[in-house]
Amino acid sequence: MTTTAAPPTLDERVAKVGILRRLLLKPELGSMIGAIVVFVFFAIQSSVFWHSDGFANWLDPASTYGIMAVVVALLMIGGQFDLSAGVQLGTAGLTTAILTTQYHTVVWVSLAVSLAICLAIGFINGYLVMRTGLPSFIITLGSFLMLQGINLGVTKLLTDTVSVGGIDQEPYYSVPHKIFASQITVFGQAYYIAIAWWVVFTIAATYLLAKTRFGNWIFAVGGDETASRNVGVPAKRTTISLFMLVSFGAWFVGNIYLFRLTSIQANTGLGFELIYIAAAVIGGCLLTGGFGSAVGASIGALIIGMTSQGIVYAGWDSDWFKFFLGAMLLLAVLTNQLVRKLAEQSRR
Repeated sequence: MTTTAAPPTLDERVAKVGILRRLLLKPELGSMIGAIVVFVFFAIQSSVFWHSDGFANWLDPASTYGIMAVVVALLMIGGQFDLSAGVQLGTAGLTTAILTTQYHTVVWVSLAVSLAICLAIGFINGYLVMRTGLPSFIITLGSFLMLQGINLGVTKLLTDTVSVGGIDQEPYYSVPHKIFASQITVFGQAYYIAIAWWVVFTIAATYLLAKTRFGNWIFAVGGDETASRNVGVPAKRTTISLFMLVSFGAWFVGNIYLFRLTSIQANTGLGFELIYIAAAVIGGCLLTGGFGSAVGASIGALIIGMTSQGIVYAGWDSDWFKFFLGAMLLLAVLTNQLVRKLAEQSRR
């Protein structure tokens, strides 16, 4: 009796991947669709929204949100959170401003000191998370509360107010102002340079994730820390580095605010950490880690920027912004869950 041999099965490493599957596996898929819907929605509500002035107005908040969303997304892909990311903006700007205006330190030295302090905060956060085994939520919540108190207490102690200003009166102000807060004219419309920095951060983070060994480590640690250790991934070093990257982003954005406004409040950045996390989640990052992209986080920040200004252009009460932010976050989580299920099914 003859038997018919079963047809050979293709090794999944060489099997052809359909377009649908490739799309489903893109973390930024949902946010791209959402960005188009939000843009069209507010463009219909107000013609100013899609004109050059409108573009400049909603790209501005999106840029600072985007820079932080990118570094926060890297940390979330690595399986961690940093609730002190927002308040570190104030720490960075206040340190630069106080050293420069109160102690008349050269502004470049002030910037270097504030950077060192922020990186030290990131290092401590990461070290404590890895050393104690406590959730990063708890560790960085403690950092958040301590930094909030330090920002307010030290500022009032040294200046008798809750803000520090006058940095534009100090020597060597012009060059860092050009770096952090200048404007670029494109087709007759002025745009803040922060938008260009946002693009740079997004490209750099995307390259880091896709083309470097460190990027592989980020996904490995976020996917399964124990398994990643077993195959030689330096999980401790990777996690600490990610926390320090978030602190670097906070230093950069904090000084953008300082040099743009020439003053900074003690409560600068308070509450922004939730916006950064929301942007990353809207952009496709999973709360469980191991999945996400820098591009998706940037698109999430773009959606938030468009919404914050679109509500104003539409003539609505700006208080509704938080409602829309919460609704988008919930929708994004549900969408990401659905996309992941469809992606898993497409593998079978």
